[in-house]
Amino acid sequence: MSDRGKKIFLGVCIIAPFLIYMVYYYSIMVKNAPYRFADFESLTFKYGLGDSLVNKFDSKTGYYQYVNSRDSLVKTKVNLRKDDLLYLHRKAAELGFWNFPENIESDTENGKPENTPHYYLEYKYKNKTKHILFDAAYRDDPKLNDAAKTLITEVSNMINDVRDRDMN
Repeated sequence: MSDRGKKIFLGVCIIAPFLIYMVYYYSIMVKNAPYRFADFESLTFKYGLGDSLVNKFDSKTGYYQYVNSRDSLVKTKVNLRKDDLLYLHRKAAELGFWNFPENIESDTENGKPENTPHYYLEYKYKNKTKHILFDAAYRDDPKLNDAAKTLITEVSNMINDVRDRDMN
């Protein structure tokens, strides 16, 4: 057998089955992913000081209420497009949102939350829901703190950008 024949035989017997197996394995992994955008239903975002999460957004209804700089409660409708939601879904996946604990809060002496900003973020899918409650004063795990802050900032910026875009 010539050298060329040996290389072709090697490719057919070892490399081709390996590539076929990889395609098969990863296609199943992607198909069975726990949080797929195809199953995405809604995003809920709430924030405020302490236990008072007076600022609320729900992507399913588009309802958004927030306290403006003059301490007035403003109620408006903000409709995120599919591209906006896809961006937020991918950002959550990139930052490891699915692995965050449900409560990312600082321990206080009396057991009650401090009067610091608190955020509630929920991604709802057909079969699963993932939510977190994040305290801005959390300092125990710097990587988790940075990832949670980044995701919350992205969600907040997206909502405000869409609100400003719709107003103009």
